[in-house]
Amino acid sequence: MENPTSTPGIAAEQPTKQRFILVFILLITLLVAYLDRVNVSVLLADNNFLMDMGIKGQPVQMGLLMTLFLIAYGIANVFLSPLGDILGPRKAMCLSILLWGASLAIGGLAVTFTTMLVARVILGIGEGMHWPMQSKYVKNWFPPSERGKANAVWVVGLMAGPAITMPFLTWAVQSYGWRASFFMLVALGLVPLLSLWFLTTDYPRQNSRVNKAELDFIEAGQKAEQELEAQAGHTSLWDNMKVFIFNYRFWLVTIYYFCLASTFWGTLAWLPSYLKTARGFSWAAMGALSSLPYVLGIVSVLASGYIADKIGRRAPLCVVSMLGTAAGIYFGAHAADNTTAALLLSLGIASIGLGIAPTWAIVQQIVPGKAIGAGAGMMNGLSNGGSAFAPVLIGFFISMTGSYIGGLMFLVGLGLTAAGAALILAYQKY
Repeated sequence: MENPTSTPGIAAEQPTKQRFILVFILLITLLVAYLDRVNVSVLLADNNFLMDMGIKGQPVQMGLLMTLFLIAYGIANVFLSPLGDILGPRKAMCLSILLWGASLAIGGLAVTFTTMLVARVILGIGEGMHWPMQSKYVKNWFPPSERGKANAVWVVGLMAGPAITMPFLTWAVQSYGWRASFFMLVALGLVPLLSLWFLTTDYPRQNSRVNKAELDFIEAGQKAEQELEAQAGHTSLWDNMKVFIFNYRFWLVTIYYFCLASTFWGTLAWLPSYLKTARGFSWAAMGALSSLPYVLGIVSVLASGYIADKIGRRAPLCVVSMLGTAAGIYFGAHAADNTTAALLLSLGIASIGLGIAPTWAIVQQIVPGKAIGAGAGMMNGLSNGGSAFAPVLIGFFISMTGSYIGGLMFLVGLGLTAAGAALILAYQKY
């Protein structure tokens, strides 16, 4: 049958692909954000930085650099995300990048540890505003049928960011010094800032590069979603929350994700320092080996979705994920050979990726559709907010035991706790 909207003899207009350009810009934005947030992981292995900040040989203070960032990041996620509704995601995200650019400039000029901590708090506020805006962009620009793929593209930056960060910053600090590395990151932030400001809009209808065919496709899918939401009716916030608040399975998932997030941030903060200080690797080797877990993590994140769909269950994969993490960290910490230790730690950290996507699938299974926003927000907020204390606790255990092994065994304990919570869910056929 002839397309009724087409003109005889004239080919139908092909939709533009501006929404995919947008999601690529979001990926770049997240990559740059991770360069900024984990730069202290490399700096903790730099003697010049530690001496200048007066924290050499003080693991608790060293851990505070990541912990205060995460606290500010978690608070900003919760309380500043409404800015996206007021300003629109384009202005809100550009403001976010300007804030974290200012924090990096302050960090590069800092002459006291207190100033550096202030810079990390400002960075946390800026980047806490950034993450919710990425999601808002996707909701505005993609129909529901494409949001899974769109989210997968930019979320890859969660693992790809650290994979790039470690060797890049190792080179920058070694070549030009730790202060110069901050200013390099300020300059790099101009890439997502200018791309967002000049190449994106809050909605596809506002973008002159989007043709009618692409706009019709996007809005048709969104119209169906809006109609379904209208039919669902209105329920109170408490009605939505009590559905999962009194469900112990929800709290098992939250415990699991808290342990996962704590292990992720804990290893991210301390791995470079451990490899250089405890294992004696050179700067170049430390940079390469620090990126390896996250390169492997990209593979594990992508593989987890396929495996979970193949077996039809998610919790068993979560059990395997954190058991693998605990085993890799334990045997890596006790390995006599330095290279073997680094490889085992890399496999252990990469194993975290197997549990990320399945966790969210379990939440979607446990929490009813009307409550999924509140449930997912509470789980993510509690998990990542609680994980803020992991880097400083690792520093505490290093200080108490006089060895990195103390901090690594704390992470092993988190892995086993997570596996135990997931095992209960697996027993219940999740």
